[in-house]
Amino acid sequence: MKFKNIIFIGLSLYLTGCLQYQSPERNTWQQYLYGASFSDMTETARTAKLPVYMGHGGKIITQSGELSEKMQYGDKNAIDNAVLVNYMSSLEYELYDALRKPGISVQRAGTDVVIILVRDSIMNQNIADISSDGADTLKTISKILNKYNATFMEIAGYTDSMSDKNAAHAFSFDMAGRVGVYFARHNISTSRMFIVGRGSARPIAAQDDIGRLMNRRVEIRLTPAR
Repeated sequence: MKFKNIIFIGLSLYLTGCLQYQSPERNTWQQYLYGASFSDMTETARTAKLPVYMGHGGKIITQSGELSEKMQYGDKNAIDNAVLVNYMSSLEYELYDALRKPGISVQRAGTDVVIILVRDSIMNQNIADISSDGADTLKTISKILNKYNATFMEIAGYTDSMSDKNAAHAFSFDMAGRVGVYFARHNISTSRMFIVGRGSARPIAAQDDIGRLMNRRVEIRLTPAR
């Protein structure tokens, strides 16, 4: 390969790595999110969505877990529960190790795993779009979620306290939708997704200057498919 070609390829790779991620136009989101549910991820909703999810190649936890020789015999429910706990624990630990960044936390809620992304950790401050650091973070999450693909996910946006409830809902849904579109563009099946905007509901901090920043967030709740 000629030296000029090597330089050109290297420069192209460098510029590609420096390009700012941009969400597609809002009027195209529907095509990216086709198959996603725009409702709370309740048990009833998951049950109704399961046939669609399975029809798109989805797996349930017990199909993904590897059983030890000792676990291949005995009570089926106990074995299934053990596989589920091990699967979700591995998912939690992998996310925790990969996401040690300010404004990001990984928590356990029963068998579910919740990723909390403060808005400023993934979005530009003055522009309603994903930042360069945010794109790197979401890319890391995407890789892990594609590995642990026997899960449903609820992507929920939240704001701080706002007097205009309609604006709060629109703002929170915009954040959640952008994250959903990013995931869809990075090979995460929309049949796993529930996308909601909850406005200023469920604050996790006081409504002071610091608390407001924490309340503006996206929460990704991962629950086992079973």
